Amino acid sequence: MQNLPYLIKQLESKIAHCKTINLAISGGSVGWHIEHSLKTIDQIVTACKNSNPSNYKWRFNFNRFLILTIVKKIPRGKAKAPKIVRPEGEISSETLGLSLSKVKGNLMDWEKLDKNAHFPHPFFGILNKKETDNFLALHTKHHLMIIKDILETN
Repeated sequence: MQNLPYLIKQLESKIAHCKTINLAISGGSVGWHIEHSLKTIDQIVTACKNSNPSNYKWRFNFNRFLILTIVKKIPRGKAKAPKIVRPEGEISSETLGLSLSKVKGNLMDWEKLDKNAHFPHPFFGILNKKETDNFLALHTKHHLMIIKDILETN
């Protein structure tokens, strides 16, 4: 998790702007993007912790190879977040603070996980721990760029 703690701090620094919206950039507020990013990290880390490393078997996935290795960027507007990681209800500084604390706690023992801890991504297939690290960093950067664009145009 080389990059992720730094990226989470960047998300945290944007909480004060959680109500900011710019529909020309995104249908979601800054808070929505922060909460979505935190929910994604939390759900994926939990899935990896609950996985059985002996069940992991690497398989080539062209989409994973292209996005995580070559392009190193998630294209905007090409995919819809799964319902489980879509924020619902009121998003406030307080709710984001709670989500942030939960994610930080969940990440505490990430380094101790087996290298074959894994989770099934709907587009990239089964990701092991290293691939998950890369995906979470890329996904968080993607939403930080959207947040940056929302804030720059307001």
